[in-house]
Amino acid sequence: MLTTRKKKNIIKETAVHDTDTGSAPVQIGLLTRRIEELATHLKKNPKDQHSRRGLLKIVGKRKKLLDYLSSNNEKSYNSIIKKLGLKK
Repeated sequence: MLTTRKKKNIIKETAVHDTDTGSAPVQIGLLTRRIEELATHLKKNPKDQHSRRGLLKIVGKRKKLLDYLSSNNEKSYNSIIKKLGLKK
């Protein structure tokens, strides 16, 4: 579960400016963290199909945001990929 403190840290790391809470890099950072937590949950609970479906939806949402960022702001896309350790 993402606590408020964890969310603030992720937002601080990926924010474009001081009051940024909803830009694509911030959303990608938050989704990546949720994906990591759901993946560890599913390793412990392999029969939890409802969580697996939610994980797939989140992965798809992050992919769409990454595609948007790559087509509109290549510099920001490359920096967020590097920060989060994602594959291109």
